[in-house]
Amino acid sequence: MARTSGLTPQWYLLLLLVKGSERGDEQATVGELAVRMQLAQSSITELVNRAAKEGLVCRTASPTDQRVVFISLTPEGERRFNASFRGLAAERKALQDAIAALD
Repeated sequence: MARTSGLTPQWYLLLLLVKGSERGDEQATVGELAVRMQLAQSSITELVNRAAKEGLVCRTASPTDQRVVFISLTPEGERRFNASFRGLAAERKALQDAIAALD
């Protein structure tokens, strides 16, 4: 489903984790993403670079600490993420039903 919206599975996961940031502000640092995706920071940096080149994410320097850079979705990233997320609704529902049946 992600591919039909022009997203690789890795990009979809990246966008999902940025949207669902732990602070709730729809931004994440490379370090936060590395921990959540269980990948090296260099791998996340490369993934973010490719997603930025595709126009899916942008970087913004922290107003309080210039060493910190936040990753957020661009309007194009939002559009593609939302299309994929909506397309996966039936699969999420089926998974919820299967889990509920186990209880």
